[in-house]
Amino acid sequence: MNILTPHDWKILAVFEGITLGSGGLVAFLTRKSMAFYDTVARPSFAPPGWLFPVAWTVLYATMAFAAWMIWRERPANIKALLTLYFLQLLVNCLWPVVFFTLEALGLAFVWLILLWALVLATMIGFFRTKKAAGWLLVPYQAWLTFAAVLNFTVAKMN
Repeated sequence: MNILTPHDWKILAVFEGITLGSGGLVAFLTRKSMAFYDTVARPSFAPPGWLFPVAWTVLYATMAFAAWMIWRERPANIKALLTLYFLQLLVNCLWPVVFFTLEALGLAFVWLILLWALVLATMIGFFRTKKAAGWLLVPYQAWLTFAAVLNFTVAKMN
């Protein structure tokens, strides 16, 4: 790997800022509706509410780092890969609005399946370009799988 330049660090900061910032924006937009999670019937395997922001902060940071690694590789399909990355990030940001604010549990599950598929496509593209970037998305995909099971179960219980 090449030596990191000041420009590389700035671009990493941009990726981290956009990705973590989008999570922060979603938290702000859904702050008044988060109490909804405490009111719905949940399965025994549902994590406590405090775990979600911790998990998402770690996941967003690693997602951004993976995207930055792809940017550094400059593959021929960089536009397609980064478009896919930002598309899945947008879909990710809308899921909490659908679930917590709109309280549309069934629609949130369908939306989460769309997100899951977009992340899978992103992860495959990242793996083909730089294996380490692909591996950085594996915990995200695993978390989304768990979230889908949880969302489906909550939707069924309510």
